[in-house]
Amino acid sequence: MIRQRLAYTTDLTDEEWKILKPLLPPDKTGGRPRKYPLREVLNGIQYVLRAGCAWRLMPHDLPHWQTAYQAFRAWRQDGTWLRIHDQLRAMLRTRMGRHPQPSAAIIDAQTVKATEKGGRMAMTAPKNSTAASVISSLIRRVSWCVSSSIPRT
Repeated sequence: MIRQRLAYTTDLTDEEWKILKPLLPPDKTGGRPRKYPLREVLNGIQYVLRAGCAWRLMPHDLPHWQTAYQAFRAWRQDGTWLRIHDQLRAMLRTRMGRHPQPSAAIIDAQTVKATEKGGRMAMTAPKNSTAASVISSLIRRVSWCVSSSIPRT
C-alpha cells in the first residue's frame, strides 16, 4: 500500500478531486486491481506538467513515472483530456449563468496587440466567483493536459 506523504503544491485538493473523479474513465473490468489510487496518478501527472520536468524525474513518493505517463498518454489518445476540459468549461459557464457552450469568440486588434506585448501577463485576470474558482483551477490544470495532447504537425 501507499504510505502517507506530504502534499505537493500541485496536488489536487479534496474539492477539486470531488469534481474531477466522476469525469474520469471508469476502471476496466477484469485484470488486476490498480497499484496506485487514481488520484495519486493524477497528482503525478500534474507534478510533471507544472514542474516542467521529465517523467523519469518524478519524486519517488508519487506513483512510478511509467504509471503516470501511461495514463496521461492513454487519456490523450482517447480524448479523455479534451472531454474533461469541455465538461469543466460547461460546468463553469452554467454556474456563471451562461449557456454551457460559447456562442462566439471575438478577437479584436487590441487583444492581438496585448498578446504581442506579453501574452497572459499583459492581460488582466478575470474575476471569478468563489463557487467557480475550484472549477476554474481545474480548467487551468486540464488545459495543460489538453495543450500537451494537440498533435504536432
